[in-house]
Amino acid sequence: MFDKAKKQQEQPKENESTKEVKKEPSKEELLEEGLKKAKEEAEAWKNKYYMAFADTQNLRKSLEEDHREALRYRAEGFLESLLPALDSFHMALEATPNSKEALNYQQGFNFIYKQILASLESEGVSELSPKVGDLFDPSFMHAIDVAPYEEGKDGKVAKVYAKGYKLHDHIVSPAKVVVFAKKKEETKDEIKDGNKEETKEAEHKA
Repeated sequence: MFDKAKKQQEQPKENESTKEVKKEPSKEELLEEGLKKAKEEAEAWKNKYYMAFADTQNLRKSLEEDHREALRYRAEGFLESLLPALDSFHMALEATPNSKEALNYQQGFNFIYKQILASLESEGVSELSPKVGDLFDPSFMHAIDVAPYEEGKDGKVAKVYAKGYKLHDHIVSPAKVVVFAKKKEETKDEIKDGNKEETKEAEHKA
């Protein structure tokens, strides 16, 4: 019993000896900690600023590009409305004059037509002018009719009905053409029918 009481008296001393004494930070340590936090906050704000600046620059570049594109193709709607009259003008100039007076008029109109084209070219408009015999190209041609097949001309342009036009790299109106039909491959039934006709003719002659 005496030993138990002695242990109980000694226990608080042991606990007190094991307690760590809290040391108050020095002014230098407090200053260093505050400086560290200030640097971290400054770095965070700097990163936010750079991100905001980059976003602003990207937005500005995007708006400038949209503006340039709008200016680049501003004449597209006007060109589309002008094309029917331009095509009619061109077709009239293709006609053969039947008198000297008509020829003089045609020459004057041709001069005006070239002036109109020059004005359009200054805005980035260019003609699409396929020629008879060219291979049909659906990227800038539109077939409005098909001409009967001719040997060696299948899939080629038979006639140019109207020129096409593009504004910079946009096709505003494809060239309208007539295309020679492709060679029709004979089917087995067609070959059989042809053979039957030949047999009948031979029997008839016999």
